[in-house]
Amino acid sequence: MNAAVTVPPAVGTALLDDFSLEMTGKDVPKLEEAYDSIPAGTRINVTFLAGEDLGTRLAAARAVKRLGFVPVPHISARRLPSRAHLEEFLAGLARDGTAENVFVVGGDPARPEGPYEDALSVIRTGLLQEYGVRHTGVSGYPEGHPVIADGTLWSALTDKAAALGAGRLSGDVITQFGFDVAPVLGWIEAARARGVDLPVRIGVPGPAGVRRLLGYATRFGVATSASVARKYGFSLTNLMGTTGPDRFLDALAERYDPARHGVVKVHFYTFGGLRATSEWVTGFRARG
Repeated sequence: MNAAVTVPPAVGTALLDDFSLEMTGKDVPKLEEAYDSIPAGTRINVTFLAGEDLGTRLAAARAVKRLGFVPVPHISARRLPSRAHLEEFLAGLARDGTAENVFVVGGDPARPEGPYEDALSVIRTGLLQEYGVRHTGVSGYPEGHPVIADGTLWSALTDKAAALGAGRLSGDVITQFGFDVAPVLGWIEAARARGVDLPVRIGVPGPAGVRRLLGYATRFGVATSASVARKYGFSLTNLMGTTGPDRFLDALAERYDPARHGVVKVHFYTFGGLRATSEWVTGFRARG
């Protein structure tokens, strides 16, 4: 871990207040183990992974709510085999009282498994509002996407923001994680210039093994040059250690300007575990 330094005020208040976490449908036991280390009311996203069925996803959202947190179930557009399947999922969420907040993403399959090409096509169905959704998160890619052109990404983001507004849904943007603050803040400024004024939750990896982080970075097209790794706080030649986002958040606090960047929060990808991430956040905020 990096040496402790004084936490800039922006990190201690605006940026790390109301942080969010991410878990999979199979992480309920880990969430139960970690619940006493996570602030009540924390937003917890529940991913929509291949190999997890409807019951697993619904049960995870129920567990998040039962433990006093705010469930944010994911809807993966390209993994939906039919409109009926989407309605079944939304109806289950509504029945359980876990439908108010969702996150809609295109998803990984190269070809859609059903009628939905992307997140926008799900948002435009009007089904989210019909089943009680009030807040919808969408994705953002500060360093681009491995298989989607930048122009397409920008069009998708502006179209999704417009569709949320037209559908009277509040929303936010959760970004892919990265190791360098500069492209993230530059991307946010570019989004604001394009009229996207949704709050942005900057994706940040929780503390995890360097090898694991690099594996995810390769999968998602995140830049990992030697200079970027050094800036973040690890070495590409020593993959056995564990690293946290100390330097990233310090740099973010130093450069974040509400007048230019708007509302910004932090979303933690819990690659190293829910408890490890939540305890790390508590320790980081307590530095002085």
